[in-house]
Amino acid sequence: MTPRAGMLIAAGALVAGTVTVLPAAPAGAGEPAPRPLPPLTWTDCATKAYPRLQCASLKVPLNHDDPAGRTVTLALTRVPHTAKTFQGPLLVNPGGPGGSGRSMAGYVAASLPPKVAAEYDVIGFDPRGVGKSEPALDCRPGHFAPVRPDSVPRGADGERDAVGRAQDFAEACGKKYADVLPFIDTVSTARDMDVIRRALDAPKINYLGYSYGTYLGAVYARLHPDRVRRMALDSVVNPHGVWYEDNIAQDYAFDTRHKDFMAWVARHDSVYKLGTDPAAVEAAWYRMREELRAAPAGGKVGPGELEDTFLPGGYYNGYWPRLASAFSAYVNDADAVPLTEAYERYGEADAAADNGYSVYTSVQCRDAAWPRDWSVWRKDNWDVHAKAPFSTWNNAWYNAPCAFWPVESLTPPDVTNDQVPPVLILQATDDAATPYEGGVALHRLIRGSSLVVEQGGGNHGVTLGGNDCMDEHLVAYLATGKVPRAEGDTETDAVCAALPEPEPDPVAASGAKTGAGTEATTGPTTEARTGSQAGRTSGHRAGAPRAESTGATLHGLLGHVR
Repeated sequence: MTPRAGMLIAAGALVAGTVTVLPAAPAGAGEPAPRPLPPLTWTDCATKAYPRLQCASLKVPLNHDDPAGRTVTLALTRVPHTAKTFQGPLLVNPGGPGGSGRSMAGYVAASLPPKVAAEYDVIGFDPRGVGKSEPALDCRPGHFAPVRPDSVPRGADGERDAVGRAQDFAEACGKKYADVLPFIDTVSTARDMDVIRRALDAPKINYLGYSYGTYLGAVYARLHPDRVRRMALDSVVNPHGVWYEDNIAQDYAFDTRHKDFMAWVARHDSVYKLGTDPAAVEAAWYRMREELRAAPAGGKVGPGELEDTFLPGGYYNGYWPRLASAFSAYVNDADAVPLTEAYERYGEADAAADNGYSVYTSVQCRDAAWPRDWSVWRKDNWDVHAKAPFSTWNNAWYNAPCAFWPVESLTPPDVTNDQVPPVLILQATDDAATPYEGGVALHRLIRGSSLVVEQGGGNHGVTLGGNDCMDEHLVAYLATGKVPRAEGDTETDAVCAALPEPEPDPVAASGAKTGAGTEATTGPTTEARTGSQAGRTSGHRAGAPRAESTGATLHGLLGHVR
């Protein structure tokens, strides 16, 4: 969720919103009386990958301050416990906001050691507005249909057209969902989680959240510290930057990660034939981008679509071989087919992506104040683009509806917490979607938390994706509740080495002219579920490719914060 890297936005640029005040202690008599809940009815919804998966639905108040009023429906999934020892429900969230969590239950249950998974009811859910929950938002179907205008504004007319698209999206949301938008926000979703807890008849929850799910978990823990048993937060949103500053921070971080990819391509010049100098390889990428502005590949991959295609490589380096093959084929062989195929795999939006983006904007624009003066956006993004051109303007337009959002913004809650049990925080040092500073910031805000770091890792989502060392810390915590503790004066409690970089695609190495190749394998192959192309933690959208490895499966599920 840490979009755009600069975090240098003046507080005065933000529009003051309604203050969100969360209790510093467990909610008491001042809360509205909760509505009695009927027992959940679980039905079989097994898949080949998850043969024990069950489904249910749950009605929750649209407005939690009016518990007897209108309701919305959440779609839930469960993999039930089988062991005699029962540690309660483990709620899981893949991030977004806007990411569907129904498949996450099966993935987590299948990825944990069987002995540990058997002790939990692993619970997935589609947050309000998402996926199978009702109503499911879709503000403006086809908003990302290709070919979009170049994301980097070309003069006043190009900027005016792009601003108009953002305004049109915000207006469409306001017209279709005027009665719902005031209640699509992180605090409301956290309160939904407590209704899920009650429906499960559980005094406390366990929780595993990725990306935006880390912020959701932190907000829940602030609301109900006495109702948290265990909480693991992987790839952490910086709560100090929600959301405008976090997006700026992300821009810098994704540009750095893109340069890491260019350097990897240069190291494998014998395969990709794009040169041994990373700067020259990057220059070739930007020449490709310029050529696509004049002649989109396959009639659908222009500059914006190219950025959408390569952004997933910033989340997960297992995609680098396939992306490099497509890049090489276009530059060296004038073959645009692999590039078009890569776009269809990683960048192309579908109905699920439209839904995810609608919820993404609804949550982010409501959660926190954004500049309402477009001149602030223009100055900030040109300043960042000058240093980090890879995705700055792409990300700006992804978030631009917030400048025109039809609902007043809230003020992000303070998630400082000294009452919650030990929280396990897991973070890669070179994560672009949620930069390392976010993990450190939350560690400082939650007293008694433990910070486990993947040193040198650049992937987003560092557990259950192939790193055994990181997994050992998560598994030990879920099994026993114990967290690692540093010895001496250090902020990091444990450190794991990053996984090795991927190897080049053997198909590309053979010299064959083919489009795709395969994702690099970082763990045992698993059957993937195709997730939605959800909003990145604070801005960047990531596709949901068919996974061919554990790492790719995980990253196909995560609803990345753009």
